[in-house]
Amino acid sequence: MDAATEDFVAHRNLLFTVAYEMLGSAADAEDVLQETWLKWAGVDLATVRDRRAYLVRITTRQALNRLRTLGRRKETYVGPWLPEPLLTTPDVAEDVELADSVSMAMMLVLETLAPVERAVFVLREVFDLGYGEIAEAVEKSPAAVRQIAHRARAHVAARRPRGEVSAAESREALAAFRRAVETGDLQGLLDILSPDVVLLGDGGGIKQAVLRPVTGAGKVARFMLGGLAKQAAALSLGAAQVNGYPALIVRLDGELDTVLAVRFDEGRITGLYAVRNPEKLSHMHRETALRR
Repeated sequence: MDAATEDFVAHRNLLFTVAYEMLGSAADAEDVLQETWLKWAGVDLATVRDRRAYLVRITTRQALNRLRTLGRRKETYVGPWLPEPLLTTPDVAEDVELADSVSMAMMLVLETLAPVERAVFVLREVFDLGYGEIAEAVEKSPAAVRQIAHRARAHVAARRPRGEVSAAESREALAAFRRAVETGDLQGLLDILSPDVVLLGDGGGIKQAVLRPVTGAGKVARFMLGGLAKQAAALSLGAAQVNGYPALIVRLDGELDTVLAVRFDEGRITGLYAVRNPEKLSHMHRETALRR
């Protein structure tokens, strides 16, 4: 293995994580890695002082280019757009900061940032890169990057989950939710759902899904029980680790149908994210390793 290939392979999981956090799409992140490799293969390594930083810089620039294209694609997307879920390895959950940064709830918060703001936030807050390194990656001055980072931090802080929830609390809440759904226990669902819970569905125009957010514990509970009751005999629910947090996998006649991720705030479920678009479920058949 030559030096360029060796460096790329050594940092591949890190580069994928950077691209995924910027794009919310595993498929697009894989494309960015291909583009990164092509550029990296043509670099004179003798001129590179920090190969990891150089690779991150290439990946960031390629992801920024693709992020702008994705924005145009989302404008014509049918119904709500949700990030592509990942079946993650156990070590992702053990890295609390990494798990928080790739959670479905946080990925949706990142969607509200402008492309450069998102890149700066991810590189600074998740990967702890210096302002100088980030400035080179996004082609801004260090002073401008500091301002962007401050603005992005404030934006995210106002929208991220309100309180830290441990993995054990998440599992317990999800288990209670699952029992209530499987037994048709309306009151049990109402007990675990926040009064202002929001359900979002992503079918991508391929699978049937809610085209608008369903808001409120009563509406969400009745929608969940009503929808599942129609196909109860063919449905099964299973637990999985998705984007670093416990989630539910819905199978229909044994086939993967829906990934249901949740957002917890202060002991209750405040967000339900149902990804049904089959084009977004390809990474649910194998674990994805993420790195910082």
